[in-house]
Amino acid sequence: MSFDWDDDFNAPIAGPSFVDRARNAPEDDDFPIADEFGGGRAGILAQDVAEDTPFQQLIRHWLNERHAPDILPGQELLLGRLLDHIRKQSNDVELLRADPDSSEEEHFRIMLVQTEIERVKFVIRSYIRTRLHKIEKYARHIATTPEIHERLSKAELDHAKRYAKTVEYHFTQSVLQSLPPEQRKLDEDVAFMPPMIPAPDKLRPVFAHALVDCPPMRLPDGSATEMQKGQISLTPYHVVEHLLLRGEVALV
Repeated sequence: MSFDWDDDFNAPIAGPSFVDRARNAPEDDDFPIADEFGGGRAGILAQDVAEDTPFQQLIRHWLNERHAPDILPGQELLLGRLLDHIRKQSNDVELLRADPDSSEEEHFRIMLVQTEIERVKFVIRSYIRTRLHKIEKYARHIATTPEIHERLSKAELDHAKRYAKTVEYHFTQSVLQSLPPEQRKLDEDVAFMPPMIPAPDKLRPVFAHALVDCPPMRLPDGSATEMQKGQISLTPYHVVEHLLLRGEVALV
């Protein structure tokens, strides 16, 4: 049975760090590790991993989502492709595990692939949970801000609207209906008071890593600055938001 990735993925899910550690580990007489994790019927892992694999893209989007105060555009296509490959790899692993002709070395390689599959599944779950946390935290703000809608999938937007309505109904039934009519609003803007509708704090400082040479940025004090490729700067989120959305910086 061939265990190669589809043509549109030139590299497996396994990350280079894990493979390198396994390859450079001390010799094991029971489970010798070949110089190359591929070839033959059990060609599970490739020796070289491309610099920008789909999994590495997912990790970058995951870290950006975790560090950004605002919700970022979703990565439905990338998630769908990774989930399809995880499903295919999991099915192939089960078939190989059930094959009585599989050697001990092949079973060791299967174990490596299963470890990498679990690593990818962890990142996917964390990415989705991070987005869900932001959607529920800023549900009313999202529901009333049309320009944010295009960043969410249909399921995420529907959940945000339902969640906002549920919270509003709960507040009304629990507290607001007992207050005077002029105090029953959930969107009242009172001077010197925090807003009643939580919104992302774009003044929050973030660490931005320049992936390319970036154009000049306007700082809050009115001065301008530039980020060279590889430079890491601590700056308010709104200063680098447009660079993040264009993929010119990554949050770390």
